[in-house]
Amino acid sequence: MPQTFVIAQGGGPTAVINQTMVGAALEARRRHPGCRVLGARFGVRGIRDGDYVDLSLQPEDALLRIAATPSAALGSTRDKPDAAYCELILQGLREVDADAFIYIGGNDTSGTQAILRDAAGSSIAFVHAPKTIDNDLVDNDHTPGFISAGEFVASAFLSVDLDFRALPGIYCGIVMGRHAGFLTAASAAWRLDDESGPHLIYVPERAFERARFVDDIKRTMARHGRCIVALSEGITSPSGKSLVEELTTHDRLEYDAHGNVKLSGTDLAHAIEHILAEDLKGKRARVDTFGYLPRGNIGMINEVDAREAFEAGRFAIEVAAQGGGSVALQEQGGETVLRKVPLENVAGKTRHMPADFLQPDENQLSENGYHYLARLLPRRYEPGMPFV
Repeated sequence: MPQTFVIAQGGGPTAVINQTMVGAALEARRRHPGCRVLGARFGVRGIRDGDYVDLSLQPEDALLRIAATPSAALGSTRDKPDAAYCELILQGLREVDADAFIYIGGNDTSGTQAILRDAAGSSIAFVHAPKTIDNDLVDNDHTPGFISAGEFVASAFLSVDLDFRALPGIYCGIVMGRHAGFLTAASAAWRLDDESGPHLIYVPERAFERARFVDDIKRTMARHGRCIVALSEGITSPSGKSLVEELTTHDRLEYDAHGNVKLSGTDLAHAIEHILAEDLKGKRARVDTFGYLPRGNIGMINEVDAREAFEAGRFAIEVAAQGGGSVALQEQGGETVLRKVPLENVAGKTRHMPADFLQPDENQLSENGYHYLARLLPRRYEPGMPFV
């Protein structure tokens, strides 16, 4: 009987998640001629409902076009299966005689794979293939999707800094990142010089204090005449709660299926605007929420990111042959290598930005932080230095 591979996509889409899906599908077809490769629509819901795209029948050139297309071509979900839901998923996998289930996503997705593996025993190989712009998977140097999103953020802040040199004021850009500040830190990757923005960076790994925030801006304005701020949407208060939870009444908070507070569409931007208006009266100020814009921007797909995402999908088939696990992108001698790591290492865990990526006494990147970003996000543009 030919082998059957089931592939699904979970969590937030990215610019390169389809590369991973197509890499896995084509590698399965290459290694196992005559195999079935089924793409589940909308993540594990498709397995539960028997809703599949037969990727075995898709022409290779059509799949490669999909690979180069942002967002999740199979559709995604944030469902967190309970015991009853898991049994329906396993039943769906058995109904199609699945030998392997490859689920592409972040730490919640890897957690789902660990739950399913434990419930199924050894009859099916469960593989987690990495994806997240947050760059927060344990045992990974970086994750597919981060480089493309990071380039969007770096280019946006480079552009904003040039804008605010011409018409000085205060700018605050709120960037995605629930528990890890890597994507917000990417805002500084393409700074022109020490005078350039972002001048201040606030990430979830370091508590946000209003008085310090205002004082930081005042000092920056006195020095540069303008202040560019990069701020993670997941910044935390000294109590350890996300600032959104501190600022929003409980009845207005929304949660996803994994119990995470929904950070998009909240009052964070309004709260920052209020702080600026109250404590920095008379200053020209602007607060923007980037939201989903960096996540899958078709104009910022990085070739290295796309290639690594594709190779992660190919390697997932090798991991399936080894009985399952999680695909990890690790650094070795300045190069990215793919390795299999246990699902337990990744499942439901968060990799935080190292403390030494920030200066100890300033809300700015350290040399270690700049070195890491320079390796992953080499400068793409060399604009002329303004006269102001």
